[in-house]
Parts: sequence; structure tokens; C-alpha cells
Amino acid sequence: MAMDLAHRRYAIRTFAFMVPYVAINVAAIGGAFDDRTRPGSYLLGLAVAAPVIGQLWATLALMGDADEFVRALTAKRFILAAGGAMAIFTAWGFVEEYARAPHVPGYAVYMLFWLCYAVVTPFVRTTR
Repeated sequence: MAMDLAHRRYAIRTFAFMVPYVAINVAAIGGAFDDRTRPGSYLLGLAVAAPVIGQLWATLALMGDADEFVRALTAKRFILAAGGAMAIFTAWGFVEEYARAPHVPGYAVYMLFWLCYAVVTPFVRTTR
């Protein structure tokens, strides 16, 4: 019962943070912020990062609300995904530098983190 409540809170928090994230990005793709000479452009960059930070907090809050096993399991997956994303993104950065590979924007590391999380989750089933 407590886990259901924790997961429900997580889903609500994730939805609450991802709706503005998607809305800002859709508006940007649609050209709403094409004038990048305005000082507000910096605020836009920070505004779209705020929901990302909030969603990461929601994941950490899930760990805090969960029982000991789920907390440890989620933390292990989170750490492995973060390490994997950093390793892949760093390796790609060096390939960009030395082999002139196409540039990948820094914000892509967030998507890469969740991709890594999805990949490690089925394999990390114990806390050992």
C-alpha cells in the first residue's frame, strides 16, 4: 500500500514537471523563441532546465518514500545509469574533438541518462 502511494506521488510529480518541459520545448521548436539576442534567452534556457531538475528530485523523493529494498534497487539503477551516461557522453565528446564527429548538445545527456536507466533496469534485480 505504501509503495502504491509512493509510485503514485512519483507519477504525479513526473507528470507535473514534464508537462512544462515538453511545452517549452514544443514552443521553441515552433519558433516562439527564435530571437536569441534578447536577455530573456538565458532565462528560457534556465526555465527549460528547471523541470529536469524537478523530475530528478521526484526520482530521489521516490527513493526516500520507498521501502529499503526498492530504495537500494532504485539507487543502484540510478548510479549505474548516471555512470553509463557520463561514460558514453564523455567518450562521444572525445570522438567529436579528435575525429570531428557531429556535435551532440549537452542537454542530450539527460535523455541518455534515462535511456541508460531503461537499459540497466531489467538487469539490475538485486541490491547486491
